[in-house]
Amino acid sequence: MEKRESLWEKCLRKGISRRTFIKGCTGLCALMGVSVDRLAEVVEAAEAKPLPVVIWIHGHECTGCDESFIRSAAPLASDLVLSQIDLEYDHLLSAACGEPFEAHLKATMAANKGNYILAVEGATCTKDNGVYCMSGGHTFSSLLKEAAAGAMAVIAYGTCAAYGGIQAAKPNPTGSSGIGAFCGATPVVNVPGCPPIPEVMTGVVMHVALFGSLPPLDGEGRPKQFYGNRIHDTCYRRPFFDAAMFADSYDDAGAKAGWCLYKLGCRGPETYNSCGNIRWFEGLSYPIQSGAACIGCANANFWDDGVGSFSERLPKYGKLGNADKIGTAVGAAAVVGVAAHAAASVVQKGKREAIEAAESGKKESR
Repeated sequence: MEKRESLWEKCLRKGISRRTFIKGCTGLCALMGVSVDRLAEVVEAAEAKPLPVVIWIHGHECTGCDESFIRSAAPLASDLVLSQIDLEYDHLLSAACGEPFEAHLKATMAANKGNYILAVEGATCTKDNGVYCMSGGHTFSSLLKEAAAGAMAVIAYGTCAAYGGIQAAKPNPTGSSGIGAFCGATPVVNVPGCPPIPEVMTGVVMHVALFGSLPPLDGEGRPKQFYGNRIHDTCYRRPFFDAAMFADSYDDAGAKAGWCLYKLGCRGPETYNSCGNIRWFEGLSYPIQSGAACIGCANANFWDDGVGSFSERLPKYGKLGNADKIGTAVGAAAVVGVAAHAAASVVQKGKREAIEAAESGKKESR
């Protein structure tokens, strides 16, 4: 097997300066959601580690994750594929096809056993021995098991790969499911979304490539740096929620003024993703900013949860009571807090003035 270049060796061959290389590594820190305190680790890995082999396979899906991936702007998908990873197999992004391409997949898995990253897009089907999803003449489930067994890590791109997605919606005639149960002991990182944000996709694969380990994960196997906050927590409409100012329809005065879309079915309060801070199209916008409520596409059962209507609001009553009154209660609490703070300030001011007057009197008596 030919020796594979490191990122630094590839930069040298292309005449890229050391300064530009270091700047690129700094950008990778931001992309991966890690502190620049780890810049030295990133530089060391980029200098020494060969570009990671990536195998990307497809199950039940719509190619939306690939389409999202190629729109990554930091880094550009072209830079990632041509300079920062060694993408050996991908149905969509490869020119090759047919028997020679499938033979290349087998050879790549054998030559890099235990060292390649497996990216999976789409659900796997289980009904009737998986015959409803075939790849290269074999069921996708059998290919997934074989490819995952030799991988260092598996990245489940999209809600379909992570949880089953739309294919697993009721009545789920193909028995589609997420890929986790087919990956054996190989660690899996879930990157849900329909599709995921492009920069999140590139950030996760570069983290695994450079550090040789998965990023910190939450209880559902999602990278914390990208799925650590609810969309509700980073939403610019949040102040309107706290003030109980809700749009009642998409064309009313409240909607036009940017009020909260909670009553229109927004799933932001229960959805964890980076839409509100990373956003889409190089940070240009995201669904809520464009005037549409979040449908919770990064959630496991988002399709069934919204089957009645994606504009159907979350339950009115829960552990906190009537959600319509949450904002009012928060606002009232804020008013009480401000009043208490003002009263305390008056008392403190009176004490301070009394002390100053006493000290002034002592000086005059001297």
